[in-house]
This record gives sequence, structure tokens and C-alpha cells, in this order.
Amino acid sequence: MNLVSLLLTLGLTGVCLGYVYEEDLLYDSFPEGFLWGTATAAYQIEGGWNEDGKGESIWDVFTRIEGNIIDGSSGEVACDSYHKYKEDVALMKSMNMTSYRFSVSWSRIIPRGVGTVNQAGVQYYKNLISELKSAGIIPAITLYHWDLPQALQLQGGWLNSSVADWFEDYARVVFAEFGNDVKLFITLNEPKETSIQGHGTGTMAPGFKGIGDLTYIAAHNQIRAHARAYRLYQAEFAASQGGKVGITLNTNWGEPEEPNNPAHQEASDTFMQFNFGWYGHAIFKDGKYPEVMRRNIDRNSQLQGLNISRLPEFTPEESAMIAGSTDFIGLNFYTSNIVYPGEEDISTPSYFTDDGVKDYQDSTWYGAGSVWLKVTPWGIRSALNWITEEYGGTKDIYITENGFSDLQGNVDDLMRLYYYKHYLNQVLKAIKEDEVKVAGYYAWSLMDNFEWAMGYTEKFGLHSVDFTSPNRYLFTQ
Repeated sequence: MNLVSLLLTLGLTGVCLGYVYEEDLLYDSFPEGFLWGTATAAYQIEGGWNEDGKGESIWDVFTRIEGNIIDGSSGEVACDSYHKYKEDVALMKSMNMTSYRFSVSWSRIIPRGVGTVNQAGVQYYKNLISELKSAGIIPAITLYHWDLPQALQLQGGWLNSSVADWFEDYARVVFAEFGNDVKLFITLNEPKETSIQGHGTGTMAPGFKGIGDLTYIAAHNQIRAHARAYRLYQAEFAASQGGKVGITLNTNWGEPEEPNNPAHQEASDTFMQFNFGWYGHAIFKDGKYPEVMRRNIDRNSQLQGLNISRLPEFTPEESAMIAGSTDFIGLNFYTSNIVYPGEEDISTPSYFTDDGVKDYQDSTWYGAGSVWLKVTPWGIRSALNWITEEYGGTKDIYITENGFSDLQGNVDDLMRLYYYKHYLNQVLKAIKEDEVKVAGYYAWSLMDNFEWAMGYTEKFGLHSVDFTSPNRYLFTQ
């Protein structure tokens, strides 16, 4: 049975809210030099959690607390890429990938977060980079993908303003050790989730609950840390190494419930400002938060009887440092929401009510293994166009994550094929028809891995992994 026949059988074709799921395909080519890659993160695949001098990270600690991970698992072994990185590279080479986005474990490089550098950890990544280059695959490094050294967490982590100093010192080691061979660096991956889930809802490490205040403090310090790392590279490394440094931000697309209603269009823009613009406005524009965030949170804080706003302010010196602190824009995109303006109960301070926007996902949209992931190919094109219009369209955009989850690890992978087919079609349309500057695409993920609080229950891999095997048996999907 082919894909269309299967969808007809399941009743999944047709039109939903005006969106045609079997839209016309654009038959054309991606630009010359376009990067095709897969993405992973250190804690999710490496294992070797305490080997060769590595220090503890916040996820080593968080996963030991009963109830934090849905299946009680951890990343202590994960995909065992610490020992099997050559097999990982061979997989990518067999797929004709031209780039690989991976993250460096801060605590593997500097076990206590600051101070002594662990040369065994440095060598591991040098070996990986060498293997990639031998295979003709361009390495792209993410400095931080959620795994803060536990030693720094004990000093306040992202809530301590000194974290910008710590991150700059760490970045200097990464640039110095790997920058001669790596020309694409991402400072932070999805800092919004570090702020919301790590310091707001408590569902991710370090597990703090402070959705009305801690969330904004963590975000503020992440923006400062990113800018410090970027300016460091420009001052000390750019001239000799010739690389690029940027940041990866994630967002859903906020589709207006009534597309021709100005109030709903404004709700869509507000949704995007509170999600992507939270970090993007300061970094890509003027070193300040979006005006709608400043206005809403200042007002809500006053109505809640607070003497100062829950949204911090950058000093003039910090704003000057932050503004324009990127060479490219990284976008992680998976799904969309329908949005509309609505009154919010602000009696309890919360990021989720500060925007004054209601949102939902249509129940008839195709679903994935993750409850939050609905298949909305049109959303990625809309998001790319919004980013281009909002930030001037002068910077290259790299789609640094995009992917589909299932719960079974199916090798007969029709829904994942459908997802990639239609999302990539929309990316191609954005490039060719809308003139959006997309320079690369990284699928999430190379293989099934430890999916944070969901453990090994959700599977995003282009390759299925048998985690019951001591030898990490992989099935090609």
C-alpha cells in the first residue's frame, strides 16, 4: 500500500481549516552549497557519563530523582556514542549527509564548569571532528544543549548573573580547541526551553518552578551569556579561524484563527514575539526585549502589586553588546498553534498569561508520538517568512532541528516520510518563491535517543535503536 492509499484508508487526506494536506509539490532544487545534516545532543546520545574525567551535569542529577523521567531511564549509556562515534559517522556518510550538528558536553570539557580543562574530553571531540572531516562531513558545534555542569548549578546556574562569565570562559576553550576545524558554532540550543521547562514548570533539569519570575531571569542571563561568547569570538578568533557564530531558537508558528481579522493578526505577532522574539529581538535587533513583552509584563507586574517588573532590563552597555550578536539565525521548528486574542487571568504571575493570547491545536491535525507535535507543514514556511520580515532578511537561516516522533520505532516509517516530504517542500517554496535565505537543514535526529523527560518512549530517529542490546543494534528507517 502506498502512502496516499494508507492516508485514504485512515481518513487522513483532505482539507482541515483550509489547509490541504496533499498540497502541490514544487519540483526544483535546493541552492548549491546547501547543508544537509542530522542533529544530536551530547547528553541524549553519548553515554559515558562518568568516564575519563567527565564531571556531573544537571541531567545526571535530575534523572536520579524518582518521577522526573517517564520510564525511569537516564542518559548514562544512551546510544553509547562516546564509544561508537565512528559508527555514527558511518551512518551519516551512508546517507550522503554533508554536515553534522552535535553538542559538546560542558562538563566533559571542564568537569566543574570553570577551571581545569579535561584533556580526555577535548580529545574525544577532536577524534569525532577528525572522523567527520575524513568522511567529508562538515561539523557544526552547539556549545550548550541543556546540560549545565552540576558544580555550576550549585552556585545558582542560569539564575546567577556570573553564568555569563562562566560561559565565556567555556566558549574560549571550545573555540581555541576546535575552531581551526569547525566553522559553524551555535552558542545555545532552545534557550526558551531552558527558561520555561527548566526554571518555570520544572519538567526539565534543573527542575525549578518559577514560571512568573525565574523563567525571565534565566532567559536574561542566557542572552547575556550568548552575547559574551559571540563578542569573544569576534575579538579573539574570527580573524584567524574565519568561522561563524549564532544561536538556535525554537518556536511554533502562531496561525491567526481568523486570518483577515486585524486583532487575530496582532495576536499571531504577539505569540511569535513571546516565543521567538523573546530572544531574537534583542540579539537580532536592538539589544532589548520586544515592545509587547516590555509593555505587557511591566503592566501585569504593576497590577500584581510588584514594585519592579518581572522582566529584567539590560544596561545600555549590555544592550550594545547584545544587539547584532549573531552571524546567522538557527531555527528549530516542529509544529504550529491556532491563536486568537483572549482575556487572561493574571492574578498569578505567569509567562503563559503575560502575552494575552489564547492558543490551541486542531484535533483533526495529524498527530505524532509526542502529544505536542501535530503535523503542520505550512507552519514552517510561515515561520520562515515571519523571521525574514521581522529581522530584515540579511542573515542566513539554518533549520537546525525538524523532525517527527513515533512510539513504536517503526522501520516501515510512512508517517515520518510524509512529514519530511511536506515540510521540506514548504522549505523549498520559502526559498524559491518567497526568497527566504535558508542555508541548511538538520533533521532531528540521527537516531533514536534519550528524549529528556520522556526517556526512551518517544523516537525521533532516522535510524531506530534497540536499547535492549548491549551493542546498540540499529535498524535503518
